[in-house]
Amino acid sequence: MKLRLVVLLLGASLLPAVQARATILPDACGPDNVKFDVKTTEQNLATPAPAPPEAGKAQIVFIESLWPNCNYGCGIVARYGMDGAWIGANKGNSFFSLSVAPGTHHLCVSIQGGGLQGNAFTKIGIDMASFSAEPGKVYYFAAEFNVIRSGGGGVTQFALSPLDEDTGKFRVKSSKLATSTPKK
Repeated sequence: MKLRLVVLLLGASLLPAVQARATILPDACGPDNVKFDVKTTEQNLATPAPAPPEAGKAQIVFIESLWPNCNYGCGIVARYGMDGAWIGANKGNSFFSLSVAPGTHHLCVSIQGGGLQGNAFTKIGIDMASFSAEPGKVYYFAAEFNVIRSGGGGVTQFALSPLDEDTGKFRVKSSKLATSTPKK
């Protein structure tokens, strides 16, 4: 009985070390314990979205795309980091934007909370990119999640990709506006 107790306590003491390894994220991200609540709303298509960047700044638009359909992962929250801090999140086919200072920025996207139908996404649910922002320009990036089914299995694809202006504007028009707040 004492041996079982020692083994149980030893195993419990190693658990934080195992959990710490599972949540290591790239430097462009923020800490893994930051999670977001996300609300999406339909856009008013009469008003172009998003608004232009602030004077002297660039604008970045983050789009979550579930192409070509939403059979798998419709409720996935993608959280976005820039230069080591989380800046927001979106869910489903949605977008958000923000103004950024000119210069080089390092981006990260991570599937919040991991898991889809019991699968762990810790290793495949992260991607990174970098870009150099110029004042007055708009940059579009898409976190694209796709499950390709074939036979009895499937392949999950997750990537953060820059989009050209035409593709970015089209995807914004066909997406909901995401508003995110950090969970307390």
